[in-house]
Amino acid sequence: MFTCTKPTTAVRLSLIPTIFVAVFAANQSGHSHAASASAPVAAVASPATATSFSVEVIGKGRPVILIPGLMSSPAVWQSTVDALKADHQLHLIHIAGFAGKAARAIKQPEDSLLQSVQQQLLAYIKAKQLHQPVVIGHNLGGFLAFALASQAPQSIGPIISVDGLPFLAPVFTRNPATTAAQMQTQAAQIRAQYGGMTQAQLSQATAQGLFIQATSPAAQQQVLAMAEQSDPAAVGQAMAELLTTDLRLQVGNIRQQVLLLGASGALPPQAQAGVKALYQQQLEKLPAAQLDINPQARHFIMLDDPTWLNQKIRSFLQEAK
Repeated sequence: MFTCTKPTTAVRLSLIPTIFVAVFAANQSGHSHAASASAPVAAVASPATATSFSVEVIGKGRPVILIPGLMSSPAVWQSTVDALKADHQLHLIHIAGFAGKAARAIKQPEDSLLQSVQQQLLAYIKAKQLHQPVVIGHNLGGFLAFALASQAPQSIGPIISVDGLPFLAPVFTRNPATTAAQMQTQAAQIRAQYGGMTQAQLSQATAQGLFIQATSPAAQQQVLAMAEQSDPAAVGQAMAELLTTDLRLQVGNIRQQVLLLGASGALPPQAQAGVKALYQQQLEKLPAAQLDINPQARHFIMLDDPTWLNQKIRSFLQEAK
């Protein structure tokens, strides 16, 4: 989902954590090297020791892992849970620091939140003996779906990303040539800004971008309520990592089917055509991936158009055996 405005730096930074692919900025340059997107899996003793997320399991059948996005709880997946629980075993992930889940300790910037979630999820899949589970993620969760399937292509089944991309920065800068290294300075600014925020300030920043998130007042309030219970430092850390982790080459490792669902409902008609092209560019290493854009829904497609979303998910899963 995109906007065509080009806000000032102050406003731009205040809106970043409330959206995944909505706010554009001027090109930035940096001099540090980006963190590796394919670090080895760390040893985790058991699912009970996971510090980066908790899990709720619902239903029986084919295993499906559902990962919510930035500042979101598993509650955003309720309509999808209702649509799938009769014949799927759903593993609902709640990431630490988001929507009321206590944050894990971040001792230094190199202490990666997203890699910790990724590594511990792979350990969870192994410990629970889940055979090639489907991974469905929204926003940051969509990025993690790409990351999991890229790092462990033999362990992960088909993936569905709901308005989440392998690399956030090119959408943020409007330049597909943007590199992770060029985003280091701005990512550090974001990490520092949100690390110093109170939850009240995070709520105020989130409120500025609610029109991009969802259409109805009720859905917007649901998004705001989750943000009000999120840890600002965890939000800033996650955003910094999303801006400096580029999976566009690594996704070529994926061997299972891929569905990317985008949303462009916040855009004027004349900007709609560019959305699909930008999303498609991120899938260059996955020429067989399916891409579908909902021109009516905003970023939280599951809140704006759950019928469309769940029909796409069920149809995809029926084909991706």
